[in-house]
Amino acid sequence: MEHFAGYKMDLADLISKYGFPIVAAVGLSYFVYYIWIWATKEVKPVLSEAQTTLIALIDRIRMLDNDLIRLNQKLNTVLQLKEQEKEKEKKK
Repeated sequence: MEHFAGYKMDLADLISKYGFPIVAAVGLSYFVYYIWIWATKEVKPVLSEAQTTLIALIDRIRMLDNDLIRLNQKLNTVLQLKEQEKEKEKKK
């Protein structure tokens, strides 16, 4: 309850003076303002930090994927060479 120049206004007085739609619009406007401030001061920095971490993790996954591809190709090459050696020994 607020005091305006010695006059105590409560919710019923505000509604009777300005009407419910105006009081509701002002209340919802304050709610939107509060949520906006909370989101920009609290949530946005955390999201920015999480995005940086996510980018770093994606880079690491790409590096591991490239390493796996290289290792797979090396393994295939070794297996092909062994198979070729076996064929050469069979021909002898």
